[in-house]
Amino acid sequence: MAGALHYRTLAATAADIRSGALSSEEVTGHTLTRIQELEPRLHAFACVREESAITEARAADTRRARGEALGSLHGVPLAVKDLCAMAGTATGAGGFFRTRFNATDTASVVRRLQDAGAIIVGKTQLTEGAWGAHHPDITPPVNPWAADRWSGASSSGSGVAVAAGLAYGAIGTDTAGSIRFPSTANRLVGLKPTWGRVSRHGVFRLSDTLDHVGPMTRSVLDAALMFDAIAGPDPADPTSLDVPPPESAKAARQGSLKGVRIGLDPTYALDPVEPAVAASLKRVIAAIESAGAEIVDVRLPDVRENLLRLYRSAAVEAAISHAETYPSEADSYSPGYRSFLELGRTASVLDYAAIQIWRREFRGGLARLFKTLDMLIAPAMPVEPPTLATFQAVATAPPEMVVALMVYTIPFNAAGIPTLTLPMDKTEAGVPLGFQLIGPDLSEARLLAAGAAYEQIASYATDHPAM
Repeated sequence: MAGALHYRTLAATAADIRSGALSSEEVTGHTLTRIQELEPRLHAFACVREESAITEARAADTRRARGEALGSLHGVPLAVKDLCAMAGTATGAGGFFRTRFNATDTASVVRRLQDAGAIIVGKTQLTEGAWGAHHPDITPPVNPWAADRWSGASSSGSGVAVAAGLAYGAIGTDTAGSIRFPSTANRLVGLKPTWGRVSRHGVFRLSDTLDHVGPMTRSVLDAALMFDAIAGPDPADPTSLDVPPPESAKAARQGSLKGVRIGLDPTYALDPVEPAVAASLKRVIAAIESAGAEIVDVRLPDVRENLLRLYRSAAVEAAISHAETYPSEADSYSPGYRSFLELGRTASVLDYAAIQIWRREFRGGLARLFKTLDMLIAPAMPVEPPTLATFQAVATAPPEMVVALMVYTIPFNAAGIPTLTLPMDKTEAGVPLGFQLIGPDLSEARLLAAGAAYEQIASYATDHPAM
């Protein structure tokens, strides 16, 4: 077993637990010890399940010893975002408002990880209500690559936990970039699936029509294994899609870029970004071309003039999600989040309707592009992950300034289509950069196959923070 145990891939660790080369108790105990050592510095978790996780790991080893059928994630320590209900834990959703889950509730996505054999070591911290900033009374997770830099948006705890080797993968959610931002900032692979591909039952809602649930990992195959475990229809979520299983792990294992047609809109993906981001993306494009992909110039439907309307529509839907507790229990919210909810409560009905019409038109325009393309390529962010001081200034700025950060993220939530975030270079200061592959509905396996091929020619999968 080469390399530190906590930085091995989920796939390799699961295989060794299955074969008996490792025990789940050994791996889980090692993970919990690492959490105890690093959590006081990193603040990645809202809660840690020390005793429960060890008990479940021992039970997993017993099932293996008995020769019982084992799931694809058997015995592997994972984490889930603290938007997800889980029996025996509180669900704080990054704040102090009531989330209305019972102590016995478990989200479908958590149940499916457990059914696949995963050991949930804890629930990861997030921004208040899963929007832009952390509650002022909660310490934000610390980026393990650069402590003075942003660790990402609401799935920041999931990103930090996986990057620092405190879990082999984690569940994130994404409304306007909250899988993609922390995956970029923490040098991870993040999959935002097709809307409805993963059940949202038992996951506290931010914006009902924009929320997506997906995995964050250190390798593409690991993301595929988690996605295969959690995807599928759910009777408890009427918006979940009744479609065939994705079989994305098989696609990732057979990954190839040969003949893949990838659309690039230079005026969208390259011109408006920081020079370091543009230069890094150009190197990625050259690498994937050398692996057999065909880059096709395209023009995307315009998104910039609609970013503010998308932001406001998210606020409207957040106001609906919090209607039972806001404004009646306004004191349980920070001033910043109250402002966000007030934006939703006072938004124009005509403005909300207009963005729903645009969403259908944007989705239709993308569907036409995908008739001749397999996927698109774009940065995940227009800038490198900002310093904490810079991000604080952005987080407290008027929405007109905030939306510029979402130019590569929230439009694809609006369209409901899948994206795969992958690491690019790091800056000279060691700050990670990332890009995304964007596909049509239900194309997760194709995206993961392309991502796996890229991973073979990139160096990020064996690159970890020194801690």
